[in-house]
Amino acid sequence: MTRPRVLIIAEAANPDWVSVPLIGWQLSRALSSVADVHLVTQVRNRDAILATGLVEGVDFTAIDSEALSRPLWKLATILRRGEGKGWTTLQALNAISYPYFERLVWKRFGKAIKAGEYDVVHRVTPLSPTQSGVLARRCARAGVPYIIGPLNGGVPWPRAFDAARRAEREWLSYVRGLYKVMPGHRGTLRHAAAVLTGSRHTAGELPEALDPKVIWLPENAIDPTRFASRPRSVTGPLRSCFIGRMVPYKGPDMLLEAAAPLLRDGRMHLDMIGDGPMLLGLREQAVALGISEAITFHGWLAHSNVAGVAEKCSVLSFPSIREFGGGVVLEAMAMGLAPLIVDYAGPSELVGPDTGFTIPLGSRTAIIRDLAAELERLTENRGDVAATGARARARVLAHFTWAAKAAQIAEVYDWVLGRRAEKPNFDHIALMTTEPVDTEKEQRKAHV
Repeated sequence: MTRPRVLIIAEAANPDWVSVPLIGWQLSRALSSVADVHLVTQVRNRDAILATGLVEGVDFTAIDSEALSRPLWKLATILRRGEGKGWTTLQALNAISYPYFERLVWKRFGKAIKAGEYDVVHRVTPLSPTQSGVLARRCARAGVPYIIGPLNGGVPWPRAFDAARRAEREWLSYVRGLYKVMPGHRGTLRHAAAVLTGSRHTAGELPEALDPKVIWLPENAIDPTRFASRPRSVTGPLRSCFIGRMVPYKGPDMLLEAAAPLLRDGRMHLDMIGDGPMLLGLREQAVALGISEAITFHGWLAHSNVAGVAEKCSVLSFPSIREFGGGVVLEAMAMGLAPLIVDYAGPSELVGPDTGFTIPLGSRTAIIRDLAAELERLTENRGDVAATGARARARVLAHFTWAAKAAQIAEVYDWVLGRRAEKPNFDHIALMTTEPVDTEKEQRKAHV
């Protein structure tokens, strides 16, 4: 079979950034190994993409939607009142600007799509299921399959952490469900040939009528050439790391409190990688707990430099109570670290009983208690830590590289193009039941 010609829509795709833009970039490049792709992205990404050697007009097209996106971004900055906060507010404003971006994409590529120059149109980013546009409907009219996703987001805030929700200025998250009645939302899903969902929660948000074309496939993956593994010592202090923004919902303060007895006794060393509004308070907390000598606060590090610190550790201690995809967990596993996480949302779909350690979602007090007990156990079972890290790395290399992700999506392309009869099913790499997460049950457990 010939390689499909795919128009990749990735409004956010940037090799120099992290989170969604990096996913957009890495996935679009990975897909070039299984299809003839042309990337369509927003003009803000042009310079970074040109620096990689891609040729504008041949390999990618930059769409200038700044007339609307720039003022809305400035408005979002004002309303969010802090870098990295108010994510739901940002998505609400993106719901206004993104349809304009898609209209410009259709203006530029509509004739080519209708002329059959592309076999598939695939929207990779935005990842948020709240964003809609005109392309799904117009591609359906042109007889060209439109794929959306992997979609992810909207994991409910645990009720026990409503203070963290307010600290993140997530005011609009209380009414997030209104996006389902926004103009164009239902049409985007209805006209899509396939809907990839990056989490069970997102799949559970979709109407049951869409089940025949919904495919579960986590959005994150890793480049194995960037993550080496080395033998871990089973003697001496347990070395653990935390990687992420220093914000309440990621739980760095809970980690310090839970690990304090081990840090004071010299049985553990903790590397804290990341910056954020809590960093100064965490330093002060370390002093108050008498554990400063056993903690290294690295602050913000370039994404390329994080591995140099993390690979010296044996455990990723990551008590975040609200993660969508859990990319940092995959990267740690790729280095052979054993992840220690809260059993909720994205990371819980990546970490199984043989490839990591979990504690239940509960109140702050319960999480600190359980985290302390698990860290204590791990210091006494170093061989188990090393073996778990090795299995974690093997799992990631088998199923969660970008090459594997591209091969998985190639199966979806073949399905929507009629080259295979059965809908692709990737539940063999899942750790959970195929049923969507019962978020109400999780909320009740957290509240108790």
